[in-house]
Amino acid sequence: MIVDSAVYEGGRRLNGEVGVHEAMEACRKAGAFTWIGLFEPSEDEFESIRSEFDLHALAVEDAIQAHERPKLEVYGEMVFIVLKTARYVDPKEVINLGEILIFLGHDYIITVRHGEASELTGVRRQLEESPALLQHGPGAVLHAIVDRVVDDYAPAIAGLGEDIDQVEDQVFSGSRTNVAERIYKLKREVLQFAHAVGPLVDPVDRLARGKYGVIHDEVRTYFRDVNDHLLRAHDQLESYRDLLTSILQANLTQVGVRQNEDMRKISAYVAMAAVPTLIAGIYGMNFDHMPELGWELGYPLALALMAAIVGFLLWRFKRAGWL
Repeated sequence: MIVDSAVYEGGRRLNGEVGVHEAMEACRKAGAFTWIGLFEPSEDEFESIRSEFDLHALAVEDAIQAHERPKLEVYGEMVFIVLKTARYVDPKEVINLGEILIFLGHDYIITVRHGEASELTGVRRQLEESPALLQHGPGAVLHAIVDRVVDDYAPAIAGLGEDIDQVEDQVFSGSRTNVAERIYKLKREVLQFAHAVGPLVDPVDRLARGKYGVIHDEVRTYFRDVNDHLLRAHDQLESYRDLLTSILQANLTQVGVRQNEDMRKISAYVAMAAVPTLIAGIYGMNFDHMPELGWELGYPLALALMAAIVGFLLWRFKRAGWL
């Protein structure tokens, strides 16, 4: 559905919302452009916009179906951009990804949003309070949207970082809980997030280098700052991925060490139990002629011998660190 549709002239919004046809006609004036925002439109809902603005069929198909990787494509004089939005859900420790698909022309910008992250209402309101930026045309809107999407990566990355710190503390806390499953799930979320951020680096770099005429020269410099933030986010995700790999290896090492300790303890207890079992087995064979069978002190001596040997083994195992 259409969330908002407006025409801007001289950096200021004309009063009221306008229909698709009226927006297309109004933006033909010099110094004017239209911004139409949609949220998860159906094919039928998008058809009128496609026909009015003569949008490329492949780009329209991507905008309706979504599930595209970040990219920048040029169709004639129109630039088509796909952005991945991100929101971290802390209780579930998952990254919810969405998409914003943008059609950018000299006198129009059409945004199609999928998912709940990075709402654009605040972006529109902020831009409308800065007529000097809106005077630079649709490229200024594009910068504001990309900037909002990249800024929203920061809290998501911070949420991941906090959970990674918790996992790291758990691994080296000495507790016997195995957090391998949590580590694996976090690593999967980091990889998914990195696949959303990494492909966007090249398109934003191309926008910062000023390769497209639909973007005003004054706006191109702002993309350099966005590019710096994006590269920082990408580097953080790469470091998180490496860190989780190291934590997982450390956790597996810790599990192996604990298993070795358990095996040493089991072996020590088995060795101590084997001595009295051996002595008791010998004296329990029920033969008529056995050494000390008729000796009055034979029974207590056998018990004392068992206790002495077990005590000696217990002392040796503790001294060796097995118990």
